[in-house]
Amino acid sequence: MNRSLVLLPGDGIGPEVVAAAEVVLQAVCRKFSHQVDTRTCTIGGAALRAGLPVYPDDTRAACTAGDPVLLGAVGDPAFDHLPREQKIETGLLALRSSMGVYANLRPARAWEGLEDATPFKPQRTAGTDLIIVRELLGGLYFGEPRGMAADGQSAFNTMKYSVGEVQRVARVAFGLAQSRSKRLLSVDKANVLETSQLWRKTVTAMAADYPDVALEHQYVDAFAMNLALNPTRYDVVLTENLFGDILSDEAGAVSGSLGLLPSASLGDGQALYEPVHGSAPTLAGRDVANPAGAIGSLALVFRHSWQAEEEARAIESALARTIREGYRTADLMTAGHTGTSCSQFARLVAERL
Repeated sequence: MNRSLVLLPGDGIGPEVVAAAEVVLQAVCRKFSHQVDTRTCTIGGAALRAGLPVYPDDTRAACTAGDPVLLGAVGDPAFDHLPREQKIETGLLALRSSMGVYANLRPARAWEGLEDATPFKPQRTAGTDLIIVRELLGGLYFGEPRGMAADGQSAFNTMKYSVGEVQRVARVAFGLAQSRSKRLLSVDKANVLETSQLWRKTVTAMAADYPDVALEHQYVDAFAMNLALNPTRYDVVLTENLFGDILSDEAGAVSGSLGLLPSASLGDGQALYEPVHGSAPTLAGRDVANPAGAIGSLALVFRHSWQAEEEARAIESALARTIREGYRTADLMTAGHTGTSCSQFARLVAERL
């Protein structure tokens, strides 16, 4: 297999976790006799520090050429003062929009060996293995008009969805459900929001095309509670942009750390992969970050972009074995376990491949 991968190390701990994923990528290529060429581009605060726009034209061209993209993290408080059009977060939204990645897949699982790292009782979370499918290009994050009143005394955002936007992400969720347990939960706030009423009506109508999938609806507040009380109840969860952003982080508590969570953002032929965690600038350069989310995101590259399921499972198995054997980065460290750095953890996973 000969493939290409675009790397966006980004800011903070981003370069460290992307470097860790590269170590594992090299091990996969050796094991399966693959050739993967990588190209590194600049985005976010790293681009601003180099005197470039937050989402440089060269980076845009590379990211929209068709190869999958692996992003580390973006965010740098040194640039928080910039106007909205120059902010790092605006660059991230522009990246997603330019690539047309509308379906964000965020898996969350309970890891064997990390039972003491979560706030939950092990018997409550054991066996949890769910995916939140978050709509990524609509809702409050992209709706217009938006802004701040000239006097600074009020602000406004627009939450908007079309039937087509709901349908395209719902197809991804229904398809995932068909490949897993054939159960799909759609989360909304249809008792209050018109956008959620459209969402529920559209998803319900689509269920007729997937007779083998059992569809359930739940309000976002009820699901937030039930996710904490009984996470094993859920498999594939579909929701809109804002709700998905919040709920997928809550799901991270089931795993034990945001550092463990990978993600895949899929469009029609384009795909962006990134760990769910932020740039954590206070940890940058210290080799203490948890690279599991980035390594897990690499597994998703093989699964969704390259249709290489054996390779994806090999990465995930090596990652699970490393955790099960008691190796932990600082975010998960407790007495009785072996502390590792970010780079050491990557080497351990590579060895287990």
